[in-house]
Amino acid sequence: MSKFVLALDQGTTSSRAIVFDHGGRIVASAQQEFPQILPSPGHVEHDPEAIWNSQIEVARQAITKAAISADDIAALGVTNQRETTVLWEKETGRPVANAIVWQSRITAGICETLKREGWEETFRAKTGLVLDAYFSGTKIKYLLDQNAGLRERAEKGEILFGTIDSFLIWRLTGGRRHVTDYSNASRTLLFNIHSLEWDDELLAALNIPRAMLPEVKPSSCVYGQTSEEIFGAPIPIAGDAGDQQAATFGQACFEPGSAKNTYGTGCFLLMNTGQTPVASKNNLLTTIGWGVGGEVTYCLEGSVFIGGAVVQWLRDGLGLIGESAEIERLAASEPDNGGVYMVPAFVGLGAPHWDPYARGAILGISRGTTAGHFARAAIESMAFQTKDLLDAMNRDSGMPLRVLKVDGGASVNNALMQFQADILPAVVQRPVVSETTALGAAYLAGLAVGYWKDTADISNNWALDREFQPHMPADQRDSQYQQWKRAVDRSLHWEEPAG
Repeated sequence: MSKFVLALDQGTTSSRAIVFDHGGRIVASAQQEFPQILPSPGHVEHDPEAIWNSQIEVARQAITKAAISADDIAALGVTNQRETTVLWEKETGRPVANAIVWQSRITAGICETLKREGWEETFRAKTGLVLDAYFSGTKIKYLLDQNAGLRERAEKGEILFGTIDSFLIWRLTGGRRHVTDYSNASRTLLFNIHSLEWDDELLAALNIPRAMLPEVKPSSCVYGQTSEEIFGAPIPIAGDAGDQQAATFGQACFEPGSAKNTYGTGCFLLMNTGQTPVASKNNLLTTIGWGVGGEVTYCLEGSVFIGGAVVQWLRDGLGLIGESAEIERLAASEPDNGGVYMVPAFVGLGAPHWDPYARGAILGISRGTTAGHFARAAIESMAFQTKDLLDAMNRDSGMPLRVLKVDGGASVNNALMQFQADILPAVVQRPVVSETTALGAAYLAGLAVGYWKDTADISNNWALDREFQPHMPADQRDSQYQQWKRAVDRSLHWEEPAG
């Protein structure tokens, strides 16, 4: 048995690779940011070649840092920013355009047209999703509509579609495998989460040729092997899941009612609802968590588009900090938010509002407002948005959450985690290994090749780093949350609807 598992974690702002041992501990890691392309307000693109190059480079770096070779790696798992959409030529592997990123609102007009034509309930019933520019399907339609002759080529099988996982696995296998997993497929607006198949009615509604779609497989299975020249020897590719589902798996949320929140570029709250999909009545998403061992696990999800990215904006847009890590110290320079509330609706608002026309707002500014107040308001916006999600999730699931597991880059911020516990209110638990997205991909890959025996084996690896108990008085919590909701109301419907 090989000693390690390699996870490729392809995120929205950076690519990373982590080598894990059998205890789920990090042996070595590497990370590299890549450029964000912002052609117009609310529109976000990536260069697929920049994604590929950065991902392979960090994978090689991680292997080198671990002082191992490809022969020491039992399996490779892939996890990815989910709805980001790539089209490429089957013959050459070259992308035909920049990838449209999940954050992009460029297809809001397409969604409005579909709603007017009465498609909303059909899409929700079959996919568990709302008709929103967030998801891949309208992005595919946009690219096919914008590029003359592309749809005809796609109908002939010359153009392939994939979310980032599919694109990476295609490249890793030298073009031999065009696949995705249930979790990523469930984010496309094209996949029936009940029959577990691409849906012809939805494909017709968006005029998308079936020939360009990948084969859909369980999240834990051997998809193929990496080309020998990439790492020096072939490695089985045996795990694949969208980043938030992978993080839920990495947090060992295997029991119905267990939940995690990831504080990354966005914030994503997922609750395991078992083998039966739960239809949301509160504007959440019903999504596939993973497919393992012949069973499919479903989740309820709430998606916040701008979470930790608000800190990146304070750094790059306003220049209030030089490095993201400075945010905690700047926020601590003030004892509270000074009445300032920041709604980071830079690309609209996700769940439970689903308003692509909302825009960012900062309210409550006075002559005494400082950079510290801005920093606190930015940090608190992540916690307030998470409370919006959790309140909706509690109503949908009928399983009020008492303990929330947390992960992602901003979860290392102790002040944020304490405020999160206070404002929910609920116990917040942070694990020792906070890189649970990559860890989940590693676990899925390792299970497929027998490196880990079963989910009980994985659960034994989960270890608590720190627990945050709620202490804020109820009247203070309610007052702050009401102010937050007032601020959100002022950010909604700011832009004129497209189309």
